[in-house]
Amino acid sequence: QVQLVESGGGLVQPGGSLRLSCAASGLTFSRSVMSWYRQAPGKERELVAAISTLGIGTNYADSVKGRFTISRDNAKNTVYLQMNSLKPEDTAVYYCKARLYSNDYWGQGTQVTVSS
Repeated sequence: QVQLVESGGGLVQPGGSLRLSCAASGLTFSRSVMSWYRQAPGKERELVAAISTLGIGTNYADSVKGRFTISRDNAKNTVYLQMNSLKPEDTAVYYCKARLYSNDYWGQGTQVTVSS
């Protein structure tokens, strides 16, 4: 079965950095569009960043442009989210999503907390 396992979350001070990873198995990763979403308490889940199958195309939420970078390594079946200049409003559970042939698969999420 498809498994997406996120890692790299934690507690960081404002202005700090974190790198999230999402390791995929059970699907053809190189044909999957990969995305990162986040959900803060009391808010809806929102798209943070997405990357095309070959990593050529990316798009970002306006709130993270210039601070976050999504990338992927198809040889390792892994997608990354480099987060710099973190702000308290970035605090949320971050989820990895794979879309393959109109089917969506989600990871279990990893908590990111930005606080001094």
